[in-house]
Amino acid sequence: MNHLEKTDRLLNSIVDSLFGERDTRVRGWLLLDSYTPTFLLTITYLLTIYLGTKYMRNRPAYSLKNVLLLYNFSVTMLSFYMLVELMSSVWSAGYRLQCQGLYEAGEADIRVSKILWWYYFSKLIEFLDTIFIVLRKKNNQISFLHVYHHASMFNIWWCVLNWIPCGQSK
Repeated sequence: MNHLEKTDRLLNSIVDSLFGERDTRVRGWLLLDSYTPTFLLTITYLLTIYLGTKYMRNRPAYSLKNVLLLYNFSVTMLSFYMLVELMSSVWSAGYRLQCQGLYEAGEADIRVSKILWWYYFSKLIEFLDTIFIVLRKKNNQISFLHVYHHASMFNIWWCVLNWIPCGQSK
């Protein structure tokens, strides 16, 4: 077993010991079987911010106007899709406002989980928010709270999908 596999096993055993057995319904879904990709993408995000601000220090800012228009439109459309699909699926599944069991809605839970996976994946896409800030040299917009929010939400939703993938538990 090579060093990367050992590190992956160690990282996953730590996470599993903290939270217990994972929900099997999301096995095989992109980025969910191991915590390592989520962890490494978060570290890459943080390093990109740090190194990017150093790299851009003596360079002119990029405008990115057209890129930002396309990016913002795309993220808005993804969010709209997730809203409509989530409302539709929880309505058809008969979800209640109070907590319910993880397996009460059957196949409808899988539909909700798939939408929540897109929400998790959107947190990865939204790392670009900060990258665009760095490239535009708007460093005053990069606060601890901004970076913490983006980094933590991606990791939190990895946990949600592995232990409560339909968003509710008793």
